[in-house]
Amino acid sequence: MLRSALLFAAIAAAAAAPTQAADPARLAIGRTATKAEIAGWDIDVRADGHGLPEGSGSVRDGQKIYAESCAACHGESGEGKLADRLVGGYGTLATTKPVRTVGSFWPYPTTLFDYIRRAMPFSAPQSLTADQVYALTAYVLHLNNIVPEDTVLDAHSLPKVAMPNRGGFTSPDPRPDVP
Repeated sequence: MLRSALLFAAIAAAAAAPTQAADPARLAIGRTATKAEIAGWDIDVRADGHGLPEGSGSVRDGQKIYAESCAACHGESGEGKLADRLVGGYGTLATTKPVRTVGSFWPYPTTLFDYIRRAMPFSAPQSLTADQVYALTAYVLHLNNIVPEDTVLDAHSLPKVAMPNRGGFTSPDPRPDVP
């Protein structure tokens, strides 16, 4: 028992001890990333559209790309298959079995763009061009009856798309420990 208490005390002390970032020069490992390397990973898109790249894509083009790259996992019409359902779920969020889809749950269209750009297709993330991501975003939003069939999205128009659940998230954050 004393042994367990000592072990616990040692672990707690180690966890509480301040840590310092390792100095690469002292360790003789690694190097500072170049601006080009950082730019390659700096692809996040904020809710307000900051970070959206140049390019554009239409619902029509997105339909073709979706059929080739997305339907096998998400279903022919976004109904879900091996991967999550993308459409439907309207009016279910306040029920005991909410269906969280792009159309029923997501508050910002830019989040959809960001997710597709970073993580899709599952077998080859970050392989799509900006134009392809805009097109897929337009198509998925069209499947959810959020944009019409003749929509073309770009960095200027995408942040202006009004999502059905835009007001469904609390802001500012009500938790007292979050600024």
